[in-house]
Amino acid sequence: MSNLHQEETLGKAYDSKLMGRLLQYAKPYWKWLTLCIFLLIIISVIDLAQPYIIKIAIDDYINVYEEPIYYYQEAPSSNKAFSFEGRYYLKEKHLSDDSNYEGFIQLIQDEGNVYLVGGNQLLKNEDYEVIDDGQRANVKINNQIYSARLLTKEEVKNFRQNDITSLRNLSLVFFLIISFGLVLNFIQVYILNYAGNTIVYQIRHQLFSHLQGMSLSFFDNNPVGRLVTRVTNDTETLYEMYTSVVVNLFKDVFLLLGIIVIMLRLNVKLALISLLVLPLILISAAIFRRYIREAYREVRVKLASINSFLNENFTGMKTIHTFKREKQQFEKFDQSNNELLKANQREILVFAIFRPFMEVLRSLGISLIIWYGGGQVLQQTIEFGVLFAFINYIKQFFQPINNLTEKYNILQSAMASSERIFALLDKETSIVDPEEPIVPKEFKGEIEFKNVWFAYNDEDWVLKDISFKINPGESIAFVGATGAGKSSIINLIGRFYDIQRGEILIDGVNIKDLPMKELRNSIGIVLQDVFMFSGTIKENILLNNRHVSDEKIREITEYVNLHSFIEKLPNQYDEVVMERGANFSTGQRQLLAFARALLFDPNVLILDEATSNIDTETETLIQDAIVKLIKGRTSIAIAHRLSTIQNCDKIIVLHRGELREMGNHQELLKMEGIYYKLYQLQYKESLSN
Repeated sequence: MSNLHQEETLGKAYDSKLMGRLLQYAKPYWKWLTLCIFLLIIISVIDLAQPYIIKIAIDDYINVYEEPIYYYQEAPSSNKAFSFEGRYYLKEKHLSDDSNYEGFIQLIQDEGNVYLVGGNQLLKNEDYEVIDDGQRANVKINNQIYSARLLTKEEVKNFRQNDITSLRNLSLVFFLIISFGLVLNFIQVYILNYAGNTIVYQIRHQLFSHLQGMSLSFFDNNPVGRLVTRVTNDTETLYEMYTSVVVNLFKDVFLLLGIIVIMLRLNVKLALISLLVLPLILISAAIFRRYIREAYREVRVKLASINSFLNENFTGMKTIHTFKREKQQFEKFDQSNNELLKANQREILVFAIFRPFMEVLRSLGISLIIWYGGGQVLQQTIEFGVLFAFINYIKQFFQPINNLTEKYNILQSAMASSERIFALLDKETSIVDPEEPIVPKEFKGEIEFKNVWFAYNDEDWVLKDISFKINPGESIAFVGATGAGKSSIINLIGRFYDIQRGEILIDGVNIKDLPMKELRNSIGIVLQDVFMFSGTIKENILLNNRHVSDEKIREITEYVNLHSFIEKLPNQYDEVVMERGANFSTGQRQLLAFARALLFDPNVLILDEATSNIDTETETLIQDAIVKLIKGRTSIAIAHRLSTIQNCDKIIVLHRGELREMGNHQELLKMEGIYYKLYQLQYKESLSN
């Protein structure tokens, strides 16, 4: 668990160096991302404009009662003027300093009736009384009487025709900008996600390509599950960062600044009162970040733990069933699952406290606006549309704040993921192609070890001062107890690992001077545990070699005694291979491996325990295939069954990493050394069976 915790430990929430490297991947798409930012700014303007448009509709065209309206005998220069019964009228807010008006009137409402009042006394902020006896109407203000005219519904409609037209136009504008914003939002989301997916595709492509070039020692020290997580989960986290943080951050910041600027322009005092909750927002956001970081980290650790446990148990399910460990393993899983549940609950608790608290703060902000702004509206110091706009803007103000807190989590996770991804990308492979490679015209198959020392870790030597030579076309066998170094020699010939001392020569050339592709194309290896990929039998034989005809494939499978088995299958060569070839026997997988090796026609063939754990009938087929395979090739075999290697030209006996004996079968028996003892032991076992 210590390694697991170390694996999932979160670094800094923001690292400028890591961010710089991440932005380098986005650099080729800067035009698309810049376009997204530009579109987001327009979308933000549209979002900010909506409450303002409604404010204009309320204050300019709906709430016009008790507002002074100036009248003229001749049409004024303002295009905002409108005519009614031979006069021209202009609202106070459209009045210019040089306007030569004759007087002003006001519209008032009383018990559902609309009156047109003329005089030199403004009704604004004044108490008035409408006196209507059915024949004439008057308005009483401060004990003064002013004449009033009751307007019919048709007259009200005619008098306010300009307002009705303006409201219709304003509604159309409102609808158009919302529709325009919808279209822009679709375009922006599509472009951003396209760019984000492409960027992550490039990162995933580079990461997988880099991992493919790593030496086997790298995979010895890095669990497969961890590497899979890097290529899948961690790159997906970066996708969230590119799409949710890098670009959308501009929208949230622009919205916040835009809301503050508009509120200050509408009414400074009301804006400052509205923003009294801002310090509480900042404090709560800081507290939230600290607690959600801890909760988020714990969930990641517990999730990684349960994933590791599941991977281990599903892989070892056969062993669990064999030893009746279902109950014990379920109890362990239940414990891990319960820990993950509690971690998720703690994370939910943090959100359950933060989100409602932010809603309380938003409600507090709105209540402050209603308390102060409502009073100002009653005193007619500010217009009702301004109050309406403030309420809407304060509602909008909290959405970017909530978004920013979520982006903090995404950014934190992305920093941790990018750190792990770049740690892999920065890790150089220990085995590289030579700068000036020697490309041989042909491989003859001569292999020579000169004083080779090799260790997987430091100086824990697996091979000690090994020297031998294999001539072209010779058949060589390596024998020895488990851990003697037989498989290590195979790995070194294919240069899957590099030696610490000595030289390995092929056709007189050091393998470190040969291109690895040329080297490995000339060596065919058939392992004891044959790995089969998901797909069909044909695909597993070809291994993406698309230049081989079906006739050639059949010829090869017949040659290695595999065709008779394949033609019995329902789909023959198109038969689907289950994971790791679980629907085929060990012998069938071995024959398929022979077909693979023969397809590439290698100069050197290496067989690692090719006949172990095979039934007698299948072993006969395999032995016949081996005879055909090694014909005309340098062949190296590793086998515990000494009966299978008696006809080899040379047998090399390894013991604890040292070359102890070398010769053919008869020569080694005459020595009565290690080989003799192994032969005697197996001979007695065969007799007892």
